[in-house]
Amino acid sequence: MCGFDNLEYEKKYWENGFVYVAGADEAGRGPLAGPVYAAAVIFPKDIQIDGLTDSKKLSEKKRDYYFDVIKEKATAYSIASVDEKIIDEINILNAAHLAFKKAVEGLNPAPELALIDGNSMKNLPCPFELIVKGDQKSLTVAAASVLAKVSRDRFMDKIDKEYPQYMFSKHKGYGTKLHYEMLEKYGACPYHRQSFRLFKNQ
Repeated sequence: MCGFDNLEYEKKYWENGFVYVAGADEAGRGPLAGPVYAAAVIFPKDIQIDGLTDSKKLSEKKRDYYFDVIKEKATAYSIASVDEKIIDEINILNAAHLAFKKAVEGLNPAPELALIDGNSMKNLPCPFELIVKGDQKSLTVAAASVLAKVSRDRFMDKIDKEYPQYMFSKHKGYGTKLHYEMLEKYGACPYHRQSFRLFKNQ
């Protein structure tokens, strides 16, 4: 398996006396339906997971494999979500920030610092560093991206059984051609984000 073992950001803090350095990432900011998920992970200093990388670069089978490996090897991990109703109330950016906050707060032990994928964040319970494309630059953030992505995908597979006409398991709620066709045919279901552009003629 190819991948990367980049711990440059983590080592910077470990070498300055930090022990619990978390990585955090989200999944589901862009879809038309379902919650936004975030995950946070703390690894021990001797961590090694061959082939682990950004979730978007892994097949579904490999993401499922690493999902279990990460949970087994992590010092701590936490997965949180914010549903579509809250997304509609506070907007997707604030909802993503809230999911990050819930994920980081769920870690035990609590992190001394968090490495956050992206370029904006607020209201975290600990100091943090923002890393653009962090899931490609930090092993810990990459691990969080896998936990968030797999958790969200499994939720979408679950509601696919509840609303099979939308074929959520095929597109996971993203605005694909198939998804728009199903929306035109059946209208929106309770899991759709009403604040998003659900129909192409809107």
